[in-house]
Amino acid sequence: MKKIEAIIRKSKFTDVKEALHNVGVNFFSYWDVTGLGNEKEGHVYRGVTYSTSDIQRRYLSIVVNDDFEELTIKAILDSASTGDVGDGKIFVSDIQECYRIRTGEKGGQTLN
Repeated sequence: MKKIEAIIRKSKFTDVKEALHNVGVNFFSYWDVTGLGNEKEGHVYRGVTYSTSDIQRRYLSIVVNDDFEELTIKAILDSASTGDVGDGKIFVSDIQECYRIRTGEKGGQTLN
């Protein structure tokens, strides 16, 4: 099993959610987060300059069986990318075990 964590633009969340559902990832957790990025200069929108040092993002935490890893990553990459600085990051780590609290069963079948 793999844990895939993604930090994406909030504006791309709906696209990413739909892409994940399309590849069969129907459960994940997410949070609104604020981070610091590499972009140091401000942006001007309708004549008002605003800081981009504090960036509003959405953090997704997804656990999938090994055979869904590449599909999940590709779905995020394809749907979250704008081609601009600040599109986000994806982190992948191994999960040792998973338990379904209701039944006590363990293993990859608990993700279904």
